[in-house]
Amino acid sequence: MNISRSAAGDNKENSEAAQWIDRAIIVCLFMFAAAAPHSIAATQTAWLIGMLLWVSRFAFYPVSVLHKSPLDYALLGFFILTGLSAFLSYEPMVSIGKLRAASLFTIVYLFAQNIPSRRVLRLLALTLVASCTINVLYTAGQRLVGRGVKIQSLTVESPLYASGVRAGDTLLEINGTRVNDPEDLINVLDIPDKKPATVKAYRHELLPTFKVQRGKLLAGSDAPQRLGVEGWSKGRDWRAPGFYGHYVSYAEVLQLILALTVGLFVALPSKRSWVGSLLSIAFVGFCFSLMLTVTRASWAAFLISSTVILLLGSSRRAILIVGLLAIPLVLAGLFFLQQKRNVSFFDQTDQSTTWRQTVWREGFDLLVSRPRHLIFGIGMDSIKGHWREWGMFDNGRLPRGHMHSNLLQLALERGVLALVLWLVLLGLYAVMLLRLARDLRESNDGGGNEQRFGPWIDRGIVFGALGGMIGFFASGLVHYNWGDSEVVMVFYFNMGLILALKRLSDARETRKTTSLLRIEI
Repeated sequence: MNISRSAAGDNKENSEAAQWIDRAIIVCLFMFAAAAPHSIAATQTAWLIGMLLWVSRFAFYPVSVLHKSPLDYALLGFFILTGLSAFLSYEPMVSIGKLRAASLFTIVYLFAQNIPSRRVLRLLALTLVASCTINVLYTAGQRLVGRGVKIQSLTVESPLYASGVRAGDTLLEINGTRVNDPEDLINVLDIPDKKPATVKAYRHELLPTFKVQRGKLLAGSDAPQRLGVEGWSKGRDWRAPGFYGHYVSYAEVLQLILALTVGLFVALPSKRSWVGSLLSIAFVGFCFSLMLTVTRASWAAFLISSTVILLLGSSRRAILIVGLLAIPLVLAGLFFLQQKRNVSFFDQTDQSTTWRQTVWREGFDLLVSRPRHLIFGIGMDSIKGHWREWGMFDNGRLPRGHMHSNLLQLALERGVLALVLWLVLLGLYAVMLLRLARDLRESNDGGGNEQRFGPWIDRGIVFGALGGMIGFFASGLVHYNWGDSEVVMVFYFNMGLILALKRLSDARETRKTTSLLRIEI
């Protein structure tokens, strides 16, 4: 009797502990969703704490049940092949160190296995969208305030002109100190010194530095005259990086969140509602920020993903209207691109285009040069230690980095088999999304609160995840966005939501079937 009471007491304590752990995991999921559009550190902290709590949860009664998914073999197989390529790498210690980033795929399971209800799932999706509006406001505020000193006109006698500065350049820093107005430049250049001052500037998408001689200012009554500056303003033409610090990462994340926003709006039964108004405002803000990144591949990815979502969830009339409205927006985007980057959408003279063509050719030649490279790859980041012997990046004349393509990068670093398995993963994911979209289309929305936060959100999440995945793949043809942790964490977040939605939908269908069988019996 005492033993039974003791066991019952232990089970009760375990059950209470399990409930607290489950609640803490949910908190981590929401922290992840709120931080993902802003901070890689905060997002990964939420992920790691959530994973530790989830693992510890297996020590308590009732023991958590692991649910299978159609993506398990492809996900785990891809990670195993990645690990194998790391151990067989030309630089094993470097590649093994990159396995932490590769292990981010566990985000999928953290969400898929621990979302307890559709209500939590829907709130997580809305949290991601709502949180992203914060960096939109930040981006707009940055543009409003401006930064640095943009040179509108400059005399040839100016010491700035002599160092290479030209009209249109935005001066950002001098000797590592931020420049807010011409006086900040005077304070340094007015001090006689044989050592020139280093001025960092922004010119289109480049960040050149100039060596400006000190003590050689011109005569004048104010700072601009002494600098030879005939006109200046605050700079407002840099590519928006959000909180990430890099415009491509920001653009890729915006593309994924924009797809989710479009999916939610298309699935919304009543577009003329306060929910529709909020989604519309978020959509406009996200488009504004995406345009300010001036990232062509992400722009194209957004257009592709939006088209897919509209084809899935809208009428022909709606698609025609949106298509007509999109024409002037596309033309405005092309004009904006020409003004901000001085390139057209397809521009063979653009350096970023020629860089890609060079590294694609070099990467493919390296891939097929040895059977080992085709089977196991060269190992993640090993190229950074061996680029000289392989003659990569135009023998060092181009920026040393990656292959600017998911397909080539995965094949080169992890082997062709890993690339095939990655494509299989995306294919299985796409099929699952299409089936979910078909099944959820038959769901009926109720009224009141159900109308605002009902099954339409599930359909919107599916539409957004499918559109976002296709946009992600399209952009990845010319970007290595799979290697960008900020981007892939949002991608995995979407995938985790979809697997959780499938699990909850399957469970509901099982309950319905069981109920019908009982009635018949």
